[in-house]
Amino acid sequence: MTAVRTAPAPARLSTHRPSLGRIAAWTVLGVIVLVTLLPFYWILRTALSTNAGLAADPADPLPVDVSLGGFERALGLQTAEEAIAQGGAGGGLTFWRYLLNSVLVSTLVTVCQIFFSAMAAYAFARLRWRGRDTVFGLFLAGLMVPALFTLLPNFVLIKQLGLVDSLVGIALPTMFMTPFAVFFLRQFFLNIPAEVEEAALLDGAGKVRVFFRVLLPMAATPVTTLAVLTYITSWNDYFWPLMVSYSDRSRVLTVALAIFRGQTPQSGVDWSGLMAATLIAALPMLALFGFFARRIVGSIGFTGIK
Repeated sequence: MTAVRTAPAPARLSTHRPSLGRIAAWTVLGVIVLVTLLPFYWILRTALSTNAGLAADPADPLPVDVSLGGFERALGLQTAEEAIAQGGAGGGLTFWRYLLNSVLVSTLVTVCQIFFSAMAAYAFARLRWRGRDTVFGLFLAGLMVPALFTLLPNFVLIKQLGLVDSLVGIALPTMFMTPFAVFFLRQFFLNIPAEVEEAALLDGAGKVRVFFRVLLPMAATPVTTLAVLTYITSWNDYFWPLMVSYSDRSRVLTVALAIFRGQTPQSGVDWSGLMAATLIAALPMLALFGFFARRIVGSIGFTGIK
């Protein structure tokens, strides 16, 4: 008598349905994303409209009388007569000069701050010296000092140094190090096993060589993260450059946008040109943050910042 083989039962399809809590969480997340992206869409919609169209139909969710005139005025591609005819100011905006100033200031602040903050973080994390924890606590207390309290002392110092209305004067207050940058990198250096440094010291390397040849390359991810955050912060800074810069030779893009806003023609604010200039100024930072977003999140989790 032979055994009868039966065909295996077909695999059942999963009938698991998302829970009510998961649906609610995704709904709330979608609303948050929509609310976050809505201002950027409205900026783009305004930049692609004409000032006359915006005045005629300000509530239209789509661009009104689609035109690139706002971008042309922001980039200085229109003559004064053309700008005035489209509802803009005749003064124009030296966009590329202001853009270059912003790039120079942000690069100078980022490079110098990362370099000096990394050395300070290494000293607080790996070197043993008397009063180290006390000094670090006092240094970290700087995080509780509002930036507004330091504006006047910094301005007096910059004026006495003769650096008013210069790019170096704008960059100097944050060019060397900040408490957050030191704390951020110190958290990473504390997580590096001591055996790595001891092995390098046994091979004959000094403390300086260990820092530059061993620990700093290992800190490439948090250093990159901190560099991106520092660059974005310096790029978006407004109040301090406004206090220090008085002419086009040192005026950065954020201050220039405020001046562009103040050049109000008789017909009203040039919203199309202003939103176009704002969008162009924000695009590099949005692209930079979007490219490094995953690394920033991973680095913050690794350094233990909550």
